[in-house]
Amino acid sequence: MKREDYISWDEYFMGVAKLSGMRSKDPHTQVGSCIVSQDNKILSMGYNGFPSGCSDEEFPWERDGEDELSTKYPYVTHSELNAILNYRGGSLEGAKLYVSLFPCNECAKAIIQAGIKTVIYDSDKYSSSASTKASKKMFNSAGVRYYQYTASGRVIKISI
Repeated sequence: MKREDYISWDEYFMGVAKLSGMRSKDPHTQVGSCIVSQDNKILSMGYNGFPSGCSDEEFPWERDGEDELSTKYPYVTHSELNAILNYRGGSLEGAKLYVSLFPCNECAKAIIQAGIKTVIYDSDKYSSSASTKASKKMFNSAGVRYYQYTASGRVIKISI
């Protein structure tokens, strides 16, 4: 008889997204993404960080500074864009994106342009921001379905 306590697809892919976010060196926010095909195959993953070749020792991790260039914001690539750019297999048309934080408007543009049709997010802590409102407006217009992940409450411990 087969096991009955295996994790669901949503638990699996959100778990992969969250695990990917743990690679981020950002001291404030760790976000991970996992792009999945229509037949539940992982296509790509990403986390928020500086572009390849940009040293995380030379660029700022600060949220606030005397000017914008002394903060992380002009330099950090978000997890969703990293996952899209990391994909080397061709088209992402019809794919699903699991992400630990609702996408900003810039990532929403990339998601739409990549052909991703479903976004499953964990946190929507910036739901009242203009960026998130713009993302939802664009997703609605472009026919991208989005919904919040329903946590099962399951705790998984992995020794590595």
